[in-house]
Amino acid sequence: MAANQGEHARRRLSTEERREQLLSVGARLFSESPYDDVWIERVAEIAGVSRGLLYHYFPTKRDFFAAVVERESERMLRMTAAVPGVPVREQLGAGLDAYLGYVEAHAHGFRAFHRADAAGDQAVRRVYQRALAAQERQILAALAADPEFGPAFEGSPQARLAVRGWLAFTTAVCLEWLREGEPGRDQVRELCARALLGAIA
Repeated sequence: MAANQGEHARRRLSTEERREQLLSVGARLFSESPYDDVWIERVAEIAGVSRGLLYHYFPTKRDFFAAVVERESERMLRMTAAVPGVPVREQLGAGLDAYLGYVEAHAHGFRAFHRADAAGDQAVRRVYQRALAAQERQILAALAADPEFGPAFEGSPQARLAVRGWLAFTTAVCLEWLREGEPGRDQVRELCARALLGAIA
């Protein structure tokens, strides 16, 4: 009877809910182990679905990991979206606070996203690199639209390098923060804000 209830509960998940469940399991496993050490069968086992169903959603392990990376990329782009017309200095603290909240709430996904660059699979690495490039473009666009920074940033190779370096710095800080659990979010936010303003000064 219990097994039948479990089957019934699983059937109630919509296609999108099931996909999200599988991606959440995948994010956890990929955050804890290198790409080559994650077995797709383990994902199906934890999610309580058949391998066939998992392969219905994601035909290959590459497709599955790429979907995990893309999901986290979309979340991060939403977190770093600029508010049009508001100076960068004014929205930097609030934007970083929202981003750090995402890092805390989706630690597995954040770690899995940044493990993608170390994956041996070139297709997965390209998904990761495209995601980073999208973040970079979004930040550069916000700076270019800001009267304080815009004139110096328009099409500047130094600007791109500064933002790229800041993204790498912020990633390293967040990964270490998740591992150590300190300092507090306010201190991490201030550190990252000062780093960006210093890089683009």
